[in-house]
Amino acid sequence: MRRSAISAAAREEESEINLTPMLDVVFIMLIFFIVTANFIKEPGLEVNRPDSDTSEIQENAAILIAIGSNDEIYMDGRRIDVRQVKANVIKLLADNPQGTVVIQADEEASADAIIKAMDGARDAGVYDISLAADPK
Repeated sequence: MRRSAISAAAREEESEINLTPMLDVVFIMLIFFIVTANFIKEPGLEVNRPDSDTSEIQENAAILIAIGSNDEIYMDGRRIDVRQVKANVIKLLADNPQGTVVIQADEEASADAIIKAMDGARDAGVYDISLAADPK
């Protein structure tokens, strides 16, 4: 009687599947994909940019400023006031000192809003400022 209880417990223990190694592999893969992922900062606003024959595609724009059709300015997915452009650019330049500024302006955005955004970036010490346009 005692022998059968011990052997039944041993058989039950042998039949269980150990999931610990599989979970270890899953977590290692998860960490790998998180570390190697490219995080892209979205401007937070869909901009209808004008077409241009002379525009160049700039791959890794570090600081993106979006200006909407009603002159709203967005950085890092949130709306900011034009007076906050300089402070936000300085903060983003601290993360990436080699960064350039790209301004995406809607076709219907006023020139005044674009100039104020450019002045804010220039006051922050950035002189490599590009205006984004859709290439034809």
